[in-house]
Amino acid sequence: MNAARPVHWPMSQFPVVDDCLQVGGLSLLQLAARVGQTPFYAYDRRLIDERVAWLRRILPPAIKLHYAIKANPMPALVQHLARQVDGLDVASLAEMQVALDAGMNPANISFAGPGKRPPELIAAIAAGITLHLESARELETVAQLGQKLGRQSRVAVRVNPDFELKTSGMKMGGGSKPFGVDAEQVPTLLQRIGELGLDFQGFHLFTGSQNLRAEALIEAHDRIFELALRLADAAPGRVWLLNIGGGFGIPYFPGDQPLDVRPVAANLDRWLPIVAARLPEAEIVLELGRYLVGEAGIYVVEVMDRKVSRGHTFLIANGGLHHHLAASGNFGQVIRKNYPVVVGNRVFGTEREVVTVVGPLCTPLDVLADRMELAKTDIGDLIVVFQSGAYGLTASPTAFLSHPPCREVLV
Repeated sequence: MNAARPVHWPMSQFPVVDDCLQVGGLSLLQLAARVGQTPFYAYDRRLIDERVAWLRRILPPAIKLHYAIKANPMPALVQHLARQVDGLDVASLAEMQVALDAGMNPANISFAGPGKRPPELIAAIAAGITLHLESARELETVAQLGQKLGRQSRVAVRVNPDFELKTSGMKMGGGSKPFGVDAEQVPTLLQRIGELGLDFQGFHLFTGSQNLRAEALIEAHDRIFELALRLADAAPGRVWLLNIGGGFGIPYFPGDQPLDVRPVAANLDRWLPIVAARLPEAEIVLELGRYLVGEAGIYVVEVMDRKVSRGHTFLIANGGLHHHLAASGNFGQVIRKNYPVVVGNRVFGTEREVVTVVGPLCTPLDVLADRMELAKTDIGDLIVVFQSGAYGLTASPTAFLSHPPCREVLV
């Protein structure tokens, strides 16, 4: 590989024994045999446990840690995490059922997202889940449905701030957005919540995702707390909840550096007494998704064919963008960049070659690795895509071209 080109951050979270990747204490070859098919996703519970434990050590103890199920809603994974986090955040009725099945107290489950359907709202109200209101119309609908059910709806206001999280992968707040209520409209909404007699919980402020710069997160948290304290003056009751979102990123592409969470944690520690003095009952929630599970997952495909086209070698695999849209570069990338990829049963390999790994779909978009240096590969070898624990299978067009489904395992 050309040393002048930026390279991926070393993927050292999975051990390598006899040149074969180890996942969940098993060699990749043994795991593939146990799964019974390729392609598959595998999530290593040890890595998830270590990430949660590390955050618990570094974050102020008063910070509550929630898992955003949209990052990876695999039921076994959610159930595993539910025993370690303080709450779960959902974005659909199906995710809500996964959260409830995992045994999480409904009072510690929140439901966010625009365009919630009446059946979803009814189910959340009946379960006692906190609904994050996204519009004035949704507020009126929630009030009417709660009245019909004879239950006081638990609500928080999702605020669309008047600022954005700088350098975030996806901006979820600031400017004109479909998410949340514009900050300047929130006082009017709070007054209406009081008039309707709903069970007001607090605020949800989320500005963006996938950020690797601590200074950007610190600035966002500063502005979030300042805005929340201003809005609290108009609250119809005590503020019990202050969800400051997440936005913690992981390194995917060449040149990416891991996020240094320590200064972010120190800044949160600085804000805690300030918030406590104004909002003594408020729990501050950090809602994380990919940062908890993203680096703990891999996507595994099998090489079905090798071909040389005008001097360049292509490896044809049995999985691709229909299972892992993000790795193909078609999930938000402007310029396609490679995820970290290795030959899982020949991680280092004595012979190397520059190849392009493609899937079985009849489209030029089906690329998992473009002109990457990998160990020399034979038919039947296993290609591994790292950083695949979040926004993988459920963020992909699995029905495209009607290829066989992919399995998921937690090991």
